[in-house]
Amino acid sequence: MLQQLLFNEISLHVDNLLQEGGVERPGTLKIVTEHPAHIDHGDYSSNIAMLMAKIIRKAPLLVAQDLQSRIVENGCIEGLFYKVEAVAPGFLNFYIQWDAWAKWKSQTTISLGESGHSKKVVVEHTSINPNKAAHVGHLRNSCIGDSLSRMLAHAGYEVEVHNYIDDLGNQLADTVVGMLHTSSDETFERFGDFCWETYAKVNQAYRNQPDLVQQRSVVLHALENGNSNLAWMGALVAERIVREQLDEMKQFGIQYDVLVWESSIVKAGFWDTTFELLSQTDMFDKVADGKLAGCWVLRNVEQKSDAEDENEDYQSDKVLVRSNGILTYTAKDIAYHLWKFGLLKNDFAYKKWGDGLWSTVSQGRKKSIGHADKVINVIDYRQQYPQEMVKMALKALGFESEANELKHVSYGVVSLSPSTAAGLGIDTADGKSSYAMSGRQGIGIKVADLLDRMESVIHEKRPRKAGISSRTLAAASIRYYLLKYQLLTEVVFDLEQATEVTGNTGVYLLYAYSRANSIMDKAAKDARLHMIEPNFDAALLEDQEYQLLRHMAYWPETLEASIQQLAPSLICHYAFELASLFNHFYSACPVLKGTDSLVAHRLWITQTYQQTLHQALALLGMPTPKRL
Repeated sequence: MLQQLLFNEISLHVDNLLQEGGVERPGTLKIVTEHPAHIDHGDYSSNIAMLMAKIIRKAPLLVAQDLQSRIVENGCIEGLFYKVEAVAPGFLNFYIQWDAWAKWKSQTTISLGESGHSKKVVVEHTSINPNKAAHVGHLRNSCIGDSLSRMLAHAGYEVEVHNYIDDLGNQLADTVVGMLHTSSDETFERFGDFCWETYAKVNQAYRNQPDLVQQRSVVLHALENGNSNLAWMGALVAERIVREQLDEMKQFGIQYDVLVWESSIVKAGFWDTTFELLSQTDMFDKVADGKLAGCWVLRNVEQKSDAEDENEDYQSDKVLVRSNGILTYTAKDIAYHLWKFGLLKNDFAYKKWGDGLWSTVSQGRKKSIGHADKVINVIDYRQQYPQEMVKMALKALGFESEANELKHVSYGVVSLSPSTAAGLGIDTADGKSSYAMSGRQGIGIKVADLLDRMESVIHEKRPRKAGISSRTLAAASIRYYLLKYQLLTEVVFDLEQATEVTGNTGVYLLYAYSRANSIMDKAAKDARLHMIEPNFDAALLEDQEYQLLRHMAYWPETLEASIQQLAPSLICHYAFELASLFNHFYSACPVLKGTDSLVAHRLWITQTYQQTLHQALALLGMPTPKRL
């Protein structure tokens, strides 16, 4: 990676300069390289000389000039830079030697500094309650998790993708109660849509018939015991919903290795073993009095503020076993994570669910699943505290290193824009900037409905329909829309904006990609051009070509940063700028016209662009069609 070579070279001379001055290198001295906004300032720049100035008591510009002369004498970083410049007040600017870079690139594969080296990482994502159809907020989770899985696999990790199914939770119990105590005469195309309405109806019924809430506890006990008519009903509902959800996710290119059912955790005795382990610590005990009397609680040694302790959400997350004997979600999650890291004597049994997909069951085959070196959970920011409790439990049990390898990828929720909310019948008279989706109220954009709507828009706007299907294009566009935001950004979902096909959209990227394929195909079929081999020549560089080339040179470091930060949005931003620069190049620099040397030069740029964007799209989980 070019940036890494540059970093190593600067670091070498910084160490030598400090050593000659008898100064030890401070741990706080960080070498940072940046991409100058103005091309006159080079392709990379560093302010390291200004950081060193105080340490060696020398003017920043003199330090920069000293470093510049050492770098030049050492060969300008393997000849990859034709000029290194020291400028006031103390910057080092580096200018890429493009002929040398093109040759170096063709002989070099991308090497990521943080490669997995065969370490195993378990990525848990999606994990939708199996009680109704999925909505667009759920889909954001799935798209993030799937792209992270692709990125980590590219970095060399052995990636195992889990989808956790909470088939013992309140939401499934509510849907079962709704089936038994509410009615409907509507016609539904899918079972998930029926359950969507039923879940909303039962929550309305709870408000009108408070005594009905007691039925939820009855169903919860039945689900956990697992043998009654109610338990079978809950299992059938959950299984059918999960099958529909998986079918929806598959249309977005999202797949899993394992379905982990919460009921399997209970039946396999994971909690019993975890209870024994926690009982041996000073942080887990049974509360004798007060509002938590009879509950088993995990004590937080780093106590929250009084205000937080009084908050029911925080308080309930400390409770692992309620006074009525029902386990909380956090209790089962702790047991599950001990298993993920291979720290429990218990294990699951498995059965085939589909192609390449396994499901936990009471009786089945043994598989080498779990035993992770690193665990990544994609869960929205509202679950930060429960995730901290899991990490705290691992530390309390002495598993410090495993706790440090447990990563929570937190992201902002998806809400609705005022116009979209109004279209769903929500009263927007209060003038809020966004409106929350609510399963209890039946308010939200279902994944299936959004995909149908997007498919219709794209099919209507496509001038030609000979390539990939409009539905595939629609799924790619939705996926890109949900990935392009920074993780912690709340996505204010606007239906009209989401179905745009111009600007910073997935459709724009795919058209820019297919355009490069079309150019390469035409060159191969043209009798005059098909014998011309792509070949780079820096002497022929036009400004639009240089801008595109410069951006392509930054791809390896962008990819590494996205993996280190677990941030797919960095790839989205890079890909959009890459596509935009290519379209400018395409408009200003006819690729297939001119002398053979000029055509060969521009074919090389087009081919390199196509390969770069192909990799970015694949990591984002988007298709790479030859034509649209």
